[in-house]
Amino acid sequence: MTRKRSVNAAALAIGAHPDDIEFMMAGTLILLRDVGWDIHYMNIANGSCGTETQDVEQIVATRRQEAIDACDVIGAHYHESITNDLEIYHTTELVAKVVAVIRQVRPRVLLLHSPTDYMEDHMNACRIGVTAAFARGMRNAPCEPPIPAISDDVTVYHSLPYGLRDPLRRVARAGQYVDISTVIKTKREILAAHRSQKEWLDVSQGLDAYLDTMQTFARQVGKMSGVFEYAEGWRRRFHLGFSATEQDPLSELLGDRCVIDARYETSLGSLSDCS
Repeated sequence: MTRKRSVNAAALAIGAHPDDIEFMMAGTLILLRDVGWDIHYMNIANGSCGTETQDVEQIVATRRQEAIDACDVIGAHYHESITNDLEIYHTTELVAKVVAVIRQVRPRVLLLHSPTDYMEDHMNACRIGVTAAFARGMRNAPCEPPIPAISDDVTVYHSLPYGLRDPLRRVARAGQYVDISTVIKTKREILAAHRSQKEWLDVSQGLDAYLDTMQTFARQVGKMSGVFEYAEGWRRRFHLGFSATEQDPLSELLGDRCVIDARYETSLGSLSDCS
């Protein structure tokens, strides 16, 4: 895809752990890069529990470098993690740190986990991202380090949950699908940068199971779209508190590489139905 420059436009993906962005969000992030946007990458937790052999200091250093390596491949700006695995809670302290990142980056697009997912860390990371984005323009909101409030519009998109089902096993449908067929190899490459996780699962689940699982998810989402071979699915958050009007930058920027699921839109209902 030909890159089109968009002055000061940025997209920020926030995941719970190193490799979460690669699994469910990175294809869309790469496509935004390809239309000229600056792309930013943040894992709230540092991957401290992602090992059976290393101590905390070793695995944190390992996984930090793996995430940086993945960012280097796609030209993403890396933002430091702020807590340990299993310590992601919707606290003022963590929200304040993410507020600072959002005010610094000024993203027009914010990519987050699904509000419902199999793991509490994922859902809590989502909540932190939502609250931080909501507080971006509040002068008196806690922000660490202090950065002045901003008034920029931001559109929040939630990925499909890992496993493509909610915690009660129901299949999760997306409101729109992004065609990542042309970047699936790059998505696989940056997931492979998380060598400690790939090697761990190669031993327990078979060679390349880690990478194949991601690609299987992308193929299944592509099938859901009814159009694409490989896709990522997104649900756009209600705009109140985030933008003055309803906006959909993914559809605007990606054109025919982003399709709306009419069934999902119909399921949202209309206020006129309540009259």
